Amino acid sequence: MIQNRYLLLITCVSALGGLLFGYDTGVINGTQYYLTKYFELNSEMQGFVVGSALIGCLVGALVAAPLSIKLGRKNSLILSALLFTLSAWGSGLPGLLDIILQYQYGFMPEPIPLIIVFRIIGGLGIGIASMNAPLYIAEIAPAAKRGRLVTYYQMAVVIGFFVVFLATYFIDSNLTEQANIEYGWRQMFWSELIPSILFLGLLFIVPKSPRWLVLNGQTEEASKVLQKIHGEEMAKAEGEAIMKEAATLKEKLKISDFTKLALVIILIGSVLSMLQQFTGINAVLYYGADIFEKALGFGKEDILMQQVLLAFVNLVFTFVAMFTIDKLGRKPLIYAGSAGMLIGFLLLGITLQQQAVGFLSLLGVLIFIGSFAMSMGPIVWVMLSEMFPNKIRSVAMAVAVSAQWAANYFVAQTFPMVMSSETNNGPFWNGSLPYFIFILFIVFIIIFTFKFIPETKGKSLEELENVWKKKKSQ
Repeated sequence: MIQNRYLLLITCVSALGGLLFGYDTGVINGTQYYLTKYFELNSEMQGFVVGSALIGCLVGALVAAPLSIKLGRKNSLILSALLFTLSAWGSGLPGLLDIILQYQYGFMPEPIPLIIVFRIIGGLGIGIASMNAPLYIAEIAPAAKRGRLVTYYQMAVVIGFFVVFLATYFIDSNLTEQANIEYGWRQMFWSELIPSILFLGLLFIVPKSPRWLVLNGQTEEASKVLQKIHGEEMAKAEGEAIMKEAATLKEKLKISDFTKLALVIILIGSVLSMLQQFTGINAVLYYGADIFEKALGFGKEDILMQQVLLAFVNLVFTFVAMFTIDKLGRKPLIYAGSAGMLIGFLLLGITLQQQAVGFLSLLGVLIFIGSFAMSMGPIVWVMLSEMFPNKIRSVAMAVAVSAQWAANYFVAQTFPMVMSSETNNGPFWNGSLPYFIFILFIVFIIIFTFKFIPETKGKSLEELENVWKKKKSQ
């Protein structure tokens, strides 16, 4: 019982990296309108300010592997927490800092490049945490509970979105529009300081990954960590499996380690990771306000409340995944969720195309969000944390997560372009084209999962290497 409580505690602490991920990417939705007014941004510069964090995310994911190997999973998360804190503090300074520097030193920096720098810093934190948090949880969790515990990461991401929408809605609704333009957007950014400082402080109570400790010759400390997490009997079996695997892992990573099979596994993981974004989830989350306003006819005054509704549905259905993933398995949830996403976007797409926008359109959006939340949202993070061979896991996961951020950036940039295109707004599609494109990708997810993704439920990280070898021989 004590071990279960301790395991849950350190899982929740490390999953806070996901909460900051959700909070940091969500806060820009609440601030962008007032930020744009304050700095009088044109549409191109507005888009760059909003999307600049994704550049940091991509770079952060790329450097996450060497950091994870050199510093360890825990210390990498501490670094990400520092970056989150710096970004939250600095993002609210542009404009205010200008006034202070002008008064004190007669020097005024360019405010927009400054805010972009701090947004990129926050993106670096997201990129590092998005690889190391689920990886750390997977490495401390027993095989029978690993799926549910890694799902805590996605749950934290969703909670981050939900909390930030509530926070920005509270700030927005308690200030006049002029006050929000002058300083409300700063308060929205600075509200992230609370969870980021909490995350930083709590990380000092979690242990280092036992697998990382073994690989770095700290077997005695690894044994203590395993006993504290799993209890003496289970720790012995877990330790033996790790030690056996570590004999081949202690050597430095070489080009020869990336065998044909290893490269195929990395490719499969990267495609699965990218497909999470090609469902269209972030087009809905990033541009949810535009979808509600333009496609579904909602008023601007309800924009943040509509975002809260999306985040709430996302949160509820993530719980479904959390409590079924280790019972039903990974693949059945992907199939069920993909079917739901198809139904949701078909409802939205057909009602848009037939110019019959109404309750069914809204229902389609909510069905899509709920279906994603119980499938591709959490399952992809679980699969990425457990599917790669131990020796290349850090590098492979960094490649897959980087591919996901690249796909995220691609969707974020192209979705508004497709939405505003003449073809999409012509008499045939009537604004529905993007959703039918996403439908094609969702169909591909079902086929790809059936053909290439193995079921990983209940298997240790060491056992999963043999799963791939067997799959290759079939």
